[in-house]
Amino acid sequence: MQLDKFTDYALRVLMTLAVRAPERVPALHIAATFGVSENHVSKVATRLVREGFVVSERGRTGGLVLARAAELIRVGEVVRAVRGNDPVVECFGPNRSCLILPACGLRPALAQAQEAFFAALDVYTLADITRSRATLAEFLGD
Repeated sequence: MQLDKFTDYALRVLMTLAVRAPERVPALHIAATFGVSENHVSKVATRLVREGFVVSERGRTGGLVLARAAELIRVGEVVRAVRGNDPVVECFGPNRSCLILPACGLRPALAQAQEAFFAALDVYTLADITRSRATLAEFLGD
């Protein structure tokens, strides 16, 4: 499976917040760090807030902060929440117009592969993937 850019950026935002915790990190700082538009990071942050992973505080001293400890945020949970119900293939979504759909043996295999993908990600927490905090902080310019 391939993650879309939105999901990739969501994971980068969360990793940045985990490394910088408990500091608040402005979306503008994250956008500049990764060379992404602030508008795009703001959209990602809005989704992460809505899904309960991040808290956003406005104002001069505002910014983003993790809503719960990194040890309590599973990577698979994040990917599921951010991707929503994006199907791995078209026939998993609302479009079921494929000619071979009634006899297709590929759907069960792809469904199993998709679940295995998420199951593998569920093993890891945000804390697991940011264990090298000092090294990550260097790369993030902190």
